[in-house]
Amino acid sequence: MKTLYTATATNNGGREGQVRSDDGVLDFELGQPGDKTNPEQLFAAAYASSFGSALKVAADNQNIDIEDFSVTATVELGLNEDDDKQLSVILDSYLPGVDVETGEDLVDEAYEICPFSRATMDNLDVTLNLMLDEE
Repeated sequence: MKTLYTATATNNGGREGQVRSDDGVLDFELGQPGDKTNPEQLFAAAYASSFGSALKVAADNQNIDIEDFSVTATVELGLNEDDDKQLSVILDSYLPGVDVETGEDLVDEAYEICPFSRATMDNLDVTLNLMLDEE
């Protein structure tokens, strides 16, 4: 792999500890949901951002203009059949002004492009939802 960027963060204390990036831009305490930022929120933010960028690439590849789009990632932490903790993700892609067939093509292509999708493929359940304007 040819490295384009390297991100480094260090955690002290686990889920209720401190996390800091090597450049100091991120530097905060983690905690329980509703109290402080937690790892699932960070993963949701990162996945939504990465998938949004992949949607832009997919749209450019297909010469489609998407402007006011958004991606919402919902990350759930649960237990699998072996009672091990497991993540699942729901990605809601809101693509106003795009028809269903085109939207589905864009979301499918973005899923193949997105580094987060590829990293988690066959590792956790990801549900892809296409959200369009109601007419």
